[in-house]
Amino acid sequence: MEYETISKPDVDSLAVRPNLDDYEGIRSGFDYERVIDELDGLPGGGLNIAYECLDRHVAAGRGDKACILWDGKDGRQETYTYADMAKLSNQFANVLRKLEVEKGSRVFVFMDRIPELYAAAFGTLKAGCIIGPLFSAFGPDAIKDRLEDSGASVLVTTPELKAKVHEIRGDLPALKHLIIASHNEPPEVDDGELSWNDLMADASEEFDIVQTAPDDPAIMHYTSGTTGRPKGALHVHKAVLGHYATGKYVLDFHEDDIYWCTADPGWVTGTSYGMFAPCTNGVSSVIYEGGFSASKWYEVIQKYKVTVWYTAPTAIRMLMKAGDEVPKKFDLSTLRYTMSVGEPLNPEAVVWSEKAIGLPFHDNWWQTETGSIMIANYPVMPIKPGSMGRPMPGINPGIIDEEGNEVATGEEGDLAVRPGWPSMFRTYWNREEMYDSRFKNGWYITGDRARKDADGYFWFVGRADDVINTAGHLVGPFEVESALLEHPAVAEAGVIGKPDPVAMEIVKAFVSLKEGYEPTDELKRELRRFSRERLGPGIAPREIDFIDTLPKTRSGKIMRRLLKARELGLDEGDTSTLEDD
Repeated sequence: MEYETISKPDVDSLAVRPNLDDYEGIRSGFDYERVIDELDGLPGGGLNIAYECLDRHVAAGRGDKACILWDGKDGRQETYTYADMAKLSNQFANVLRKLEVEKGSRVFVFMDRIPELYAAAFGTLKAGCIIGPLFSAFGPDAIKDRLEDSGASVLVTTPELKAKVHEIRGDLPALKHLIIASHNEPPEVDDGELSWNDLMADASEEFDIVQTAPDDPAIMHYTSGTTGRPKGALHVHKAVLGHYATGKYVLDFHEDDIYWCTADPGWVTGTSYGMFAPCTNGVSSVIYEGGFSASKWYEVIQKYKVTVWYTAPTAIRMLMKAGDEVPKKFDLSTLRYTMSVGEPLNPEAVVWSEKAIGLPFHDNWWQTETGSIMIANYPVMPIKPGSMGRPMPGINPGIIDEEGNEVATGEEGDLAVRPGWPSMFRTYWNREEMYDSRFKNGWYITGDRARKDADGYFWFVGRADDVINTAGHLVGPFEVESALLEHPAVAEAGVIGKPDPVAMEIVKAFVSLKEGYEPTDELKRELRRFSRERLGPGIAPREIDFIDTLPKTRSGKIMRRLLKARELGLDEGDTSTLEDD
């Protein structure tokens, strides 16, 4: 079904004139190297993300402005100004200095969305260390893979989550310091643990930021691939140019905006657009600690008078499922701009949102590796429901064939981007060869398939590999297969993404059993429980089927493509490499 284009608005009629009021004009003269002129840089030279996010506003006399409007699970509401966050992050930077954590060390946070998380992240950057956020729903195996690979020396977590860490701490010799933070009461700490409260109480609120250069490493997010464990995509302090510019031109931040990004900082959206983009642009951000509830989410918008809202397609589909009557119970009139990211936004959701909340969701596309938004729908353009939009100024994507040559308009190919933008990842941690393999013929190869129409709009087609996009989280099948193989009953496992109307895809596993085990419903439940405990609910399979033998190539590689084709009733394609029965 084709959907009608939503017309371009009359710019002069909008309540707030968009920063990108002339797409063609701004794009033609845009130069990322000049964006630095809109930031401050470190006193004495250099560049630091945390300084641009916090301290420069304090230096300019804007320290009393609300930075974080925190809404806790227990109903508490707290406001943290830019000056407050600057001081808290200074304290944590001093904590790291006292612990003799050196510049370039990896400091990870494994926490729910409490203020201490944000203080730790910014403080880590001020100390010249690399911040690594982890999703609080991760299980022990997922945590171990990331901490072990990165060689993290510090982990900040909470009393509720620390048991998962202790389960695997003996396998992490590089992890020297485990800091326990609680936002409610001072945490009780056991042997081998440090109290956040005690450390911060002894730390000064003044800190001379470590002189970091634009290309010094700053943040590492782990992303999944088809084979092997998750890999750490490393970004540098210069990435802040991308965060700031896309915040200005794509998220359209203005001085008085109240902004809500629903993403957890464990994912790249929750740092690039839950922290860095809004803070560099000096807006106030709502941080909602609770989980999803349609009425609660609308209530947050009403309570804080949110003006700019950035969320995920899965959440939008869940809002749709809750019905058109729910938003009518709340005053959403402060909203002026709504956006979506993490997976393709189905056109029905764009049409629905315009009807139900009075605004269409603007989809955009980027990746962990790109660090900031590459392609977007903008307030000043017509929306083609289902399209990712057009390139961000300074970004040059293309649709290419296997040789790296651009294909004709309308043809499907590999979505690629010309390298050199400031937020581009600089390596996969300790995997330089894999990093190099992502570049060909002057392009960064994204791993997505897409096409471009005659108007310059890009349209997502699908993944070029087996990576599963479930509710906006990329899940590598190898990671799930490896966890299942740890169970004594499992001989082999193959994992695919199965289409789902809400989450886009769910993780489905096919398992063959060792001799002596029966394929029962009870064993299915046991395997689901086992994998959830090891990986976390966002990664573990939602469905498991038992199968006598998995289809494999003659070299022994599981043919996930064949599993998916059989599950969905599709053409199996070329099976000439299938091993003999």
